[in-house]
Amino acid sequence: MTTVNKEEIQKFSKIADEWWDTKGKFKPLHMFNPIRIKYIKEKCISHFKLKEDHPKPLMPLELLDIGCGGGLISEPMCRLGAKVTGIDASNKNINVATLHAKKSGLDINYINTSPEQKVIKKKFDVILNLEIIEHVDNVDLFLESSSKLLKENGIMFVATINRTFESYIKAIVGAEYILRWLPIGTHDWNKFLKPNEIHEKLKKLNFENIEIDGFNFNLFLQTWKKSKDNSVNYIIVAKKN
Repeated sequence: MTTVNKEEIQKFSKIADEWWDTKGKFKPLHMFNPIRIKYIKEKCISHFKLKEDHPKPLMPLELLDIGCGGGLISEPMCRLGAKVTGIDASNKNINVATLHAKKSGLDINYINTSPEQKVIKKKFDVILNLEIIEHVDNVDLFLESSSKLLKENGIMFVATINRTFESYIKAIVGAEYILRWLPIGTHDWNKFLKPNEIHEKLKKLNFENIEIDGFNFNLFLQTWKKSKDNSVNYIIVAKKN
């Protein structure tokens, strides 16, 4: 059994050279990054009782970035002190991420694999599944495989898009067809999951303290902020028992 959707991998491999182009096809992720980094940092500091004023507050943590792409989140997490492993089913993504990390002088362990392939033998304090779950096959296997790589009392982040009418208008019609922020066909609305659907799956995998927060984009200010509104973009953080 596999979680790898070959069509999705080919789709992102074709544009892998643009990962670090802030004005290219991944411009939305570059705009999204500051709020994601802030959120993950704050939750990690709170959960693991780390020193907020430390220049590298995540230093004690082993972190796994699943579906790391070109390393847009892996690199900031490394700069914050975490020992980062990034995995992706696209070999081209891994090559881009590895080269960019080397140019940036960052020590990140990148591996071309998916969570169920048993390539990784150790477990992690933190697992990131950011904007990846809507692109995989067999979500149950994906989450189960991810959870097996997480230490007890570790935390997992799952960020994705809700399956609502509003998300169809904003994330697909708006972002892909009108604003052209993303290539047409980047997302399949039918593969979006509602927060309660992921919540139930995580509960079955022995996760607790499941928090859900929304992220809203201000089109005029071109900025993101955390919100109670999770009708489009949202993030879940949960602790493994």
